[in-house]
Amino acid sequence: MTRATARRQVKTEQQDAREDFSQHLLAWFDLHGRKHLPWQQQPTPYPIWVSEIMLQQTQVSSVIPYYQRFMSHFPDLESLATAPLDEVLRCWSGLGYYARARNLHKTAGIIQRNFHGRIPDDPATLQSLPGIGRSTAAAILALSTNQRHTILDGNVKRVLCRYHAVPGWPGQTVVSKHLWTLAEQHTPARRVADYTQAIMDLGATLCTRGKPRCADCPLGSDCQARQQDRVSDYPQPRPRRTLPHRSVAMLILHDQTSGSVLLEKRPPTGIWGGLWSLPEYPCASYDEQLLRQWCREQFLCEVNIQEHWPLLKHRFTHFQLNIQPLLIRCDGPPTAVMEDDQRLWYNVHQIHRQALATPARRLLEHFIAVQGELE
Repeated sequence: MTRATARRQVKTEQQDAREDFSQHLLAWFDLHGRKHLPWQQQPTPYPIWVSEIMLQQTQVSSVIPYYQRFMSHFPDLESLATAPLDEVLRCWSGLGYYARARNLHKTAGIIQRNFHGRIPDDPATLQSLPGIGRSTAAAILALSTNQRHTILDGNVKRVLCRYHAVPGWPGQTVVSKHLWTLAEQHTPARRVADYTQAIMDLGATLCTRGKPRCADCPLGSDCQARQQDRVSDYPQPRPRRTLPHRSVAMLILHDQTSGSVLLEKRPPTGIWGGLWSLPEYPCASYDEQLLRQWCREQFLCEVNIQEHWPLLKHRFTHFQLNIQPLLIRCDGPPTAVMEDDQRLWYNVHQIHRQALATPARRLLEHFIAVQGELE
């Protein structure tokens, strides 16, 4: 056998293996794939785009009620583009990773102004828009237009790492580049929308992070990790690192007469950007006299520090925030603290009418419960 013949044979075998991968996956999808998700009922670019942004780092089961509520408020791109950001954040409140909502709103405005309200149909243009990366752009086009584009989200990375026994952490550049190559090789020329949904479904329902159902997997007989009895070793985890800790005190500053609580709007960027939250004292440990003085300067009123609640820990990707909640009574008329675009006295019984940072919402719910016990 000549070298040229050997190369052709290897290439043919590789092509057959790639086709087997997609054909087995599509056959499984036809029987077991998810076909009744809300955004699948109208698989046009706008609902697919909204769902793909929501599904970034969030499971389908968690996304569905938020998606349904969001789409009832913003059924098309124009309604999203023209809505106030506060309204968008309020509909997003509780889903987390709020930069996604800000980028969704910003991108809707750009599309409305620059693309006549039509979502671009090429991946390069989509990737130039806020919040849309390579895999998200590919998913939007593959699922809504059946264009042949390759995705590589977390579920797909896990499937490919196990099927090919790919060593290393997928976040490493060299590993990621290899996975993109494999993903491209396996993406078929036809039924791209079904294949894209199928490989995501496989990772979400069978090839899960914990307790994968290998016996039910349509790719199991050729999965290298399974053959090696090392499924739990793939994908390899991110190298461990110690998260830094930050500390802050959150003030539940309330007016005893009206029961209202002071809220402040977060800066437009950074954690909880654009959301309403509780005033923050810059450190969790405090001297009572200094805290009183600080409140006097910030809020132009005298305060009475009533009690401190148990420490609240909130974990972000890059650090852990330790929050010391302090219940503080405003002594004197609350009008001393003037309301404006950045501050408001909030009726806690209307807790669902504002876009609130998650810790603030939790603390306000606790405040309501405590007040109810005292009545």
